[in-house]
Amino acid sequence: MPAAIANMVLPLFKNVRFLAAPVDFGKSFRGNRIFGDHKTWKGLVFGTLAAVIVVYLEKMFLGQMGLVDYQVVSVVGFGLALGLGSLIGDLVKSFFKRQLGVAPGKAWIPFDQIDWILGALVALSFFIGLTVSFVVVSLILFGILHIIANQIGYYLKINKEKF
Repeated sequence: MPAAIANMVLPLFKNVRFLAAPVDFGKSFRGNRIFGDHKTWKGLVFGTLAAVIVVYLEKMFLGQMGLVDYQVVSVVGFGLALGLGSLIGDLVKSFFKRQLGVAPGKAWIPFDQIDWILGALVALSFFIGLTVSFVVVSLILFGILHIIANQIGYYLKINKEKF
């Protein structure tokens, strides 16, 4: 859930001007922007901070019921890893979208739904052993959650695209 929140919380900060500079500093690679204007330092900072907060809440309310033993794992370290993993997964997808000429904000199914999940799974693999079934269930479950969240965001006029 921390990775999902890191990925979903970003539209809530769209009017915040602090750290609004693009992560790629406006640079290009092979004639195309590296990530584009929509990928900002603001998103990385606030998304990662949101993940840390969710990990802290999980520790408070779930304790030993979660996937990770919070007696052993640093809340801040785990939150940073999941938040950054999620957002770096999104950045990698954005790089390929830009290189393939897909416009920013346009749907690129299924990659828009699974990029952050794959990034979070890579980060999670440093903390727990992942099975194939866990990865598959995560991709399906959180992929569906992503679609539902985008639909809700679209109808609430937070997102411009349905997917």
